[in-house]
Amino acid sequence: MISQKMMQLGKKRSTIREIFEYAKIRKAKIGDDKVFDFSIGNPSVPAPKCINDKLTFLLKGDSVALHGYTSAQGDKQTRHAIATHAKKTQGADIDEELIYMTMGASAALSITFHAICSSAEDEFIVFAPHFPEYKVFIESSGGKMIVSQSDRDTLMPDFDALEGQLNKNTKAVIINTPNNPTGVIYPESVIKRLSKLLKDKCKEFSTQIFLVTDEPYRELVYDDRKVPYVTNYYDNTIVCYSFSKVLSLPGERIGYISVCPKMKNATDVYAAVCGAGRSLGYVCCASLFQKMIPLVIGKCADLSIYKRNRDLLYDSLINMGYNCIHPDGAFYLFMQTPEEDAFAFCEQAKKYELLMVPSNDFGYEGFVRIAYCVTTKQIESALPAFEKLAVQYGLQPKQQKT
Repeated sequence: MISQKMMQLGKKRSTIREIFEYAKIRKAKIGDDKVFDFSIGNPSVPAPKCINDKLTFLLKGDSVALHGYTSAQGDKQTRHAIATHAKKTQGADIDEELIYMTMGASAALSITFHAICSSAEDEFIVFAPHFPEYKVFIESSGGKMIVSQSDRDTLMPDFDALEGQLNKNTKAVIINTPNNPTGVIYPESVIKRLSKLLKDKCKEFSTQIFLVTDEPYRELVYDDRKVPYVTNYYDNTIVCYSFSKVLSLPGERIGYISVCPKMKNATDVYAAVCGAGRSLGYVCCASLFQKMIPLVIGKCADLSIYKRNRDLLYDSLINMGYNCIHPDGAFYLFMQTPEEDAFAFCEQAKKYELLMVPSNDFGYEGFVRIAYCVTTKQIESALPAFEKLAVQYGLQPKQQKT
């Protein structure tokens, strides 16, 4: 016999991946330029030039040392560079001896959940709309995912609902800011309120509640918005970070886990992270890209292209009569569907070769996620299709400002 659970996961891709694969089929049939695929968060902006330059430099060095194993938890020089950068840019209390290098944020999350889940009763609270794979990562660690709905108007945490869900079995709360799928950023006031609530509940239940912050989009912000560094507000924080988006390197799978040194029993928690990485086979992630990080840390891809895409897409859709959440970060637009059934709306959109992700997979109803990390040309070409869809639903164009 084999694991039925694993078999089902293997047979059924996520909705995002299903649409992505459908797009490939359509493109092969009618041409790339006729299919408007907004399904997956795959950066279209090239990696900074320094990436290729530094990789070329490294490849000219000692091949055996470059491609050999690093320490299981990651190269010490790389972990030192990450800690130094966080201290300099965020004023963060971060310890290189409490950093664990990973194959991107997904591995970081999976390792973290395995490290802190100690019972089948452990509950992990996520805020909807949320990244769909949280459920897979949490349940594979043996825990239970509890969905807390966000405020419908602001898409910030509904603190009244959250307080009612926190209990002695709460092991962690997971936040993702800037958020996938909404682009919303939690301001400092929200982080402070969340931190105080969790501190109070830790005392009330005599437990340790972790705050796991999923940060692949930390630097992808617009209009001078700030993303609070959570360890500055809550000691029991575990940071799961990825360089995939900021450096346009999603396929290289490079990221890290950082355990806040102010955390109670921080060294034991870190040991559990190392143990979880070992048990999952997530040790010594790609040596070449680990050794690249100290040479490029602080650099980023050209975010002005994403901002231009955001402004073009948001303004155009609003003017057509659609309702959208204004994204302050990441590269996703969350658009309300003109009918309640988001799946049905997406099926209608396919008639115009528009491919979007229904919000149901994100634990939310009545919206679609539009990934605008595509070329600006694709957005420009897709606008007539969006307009035809708006006409089909009888949306009223908004008056242009003069």
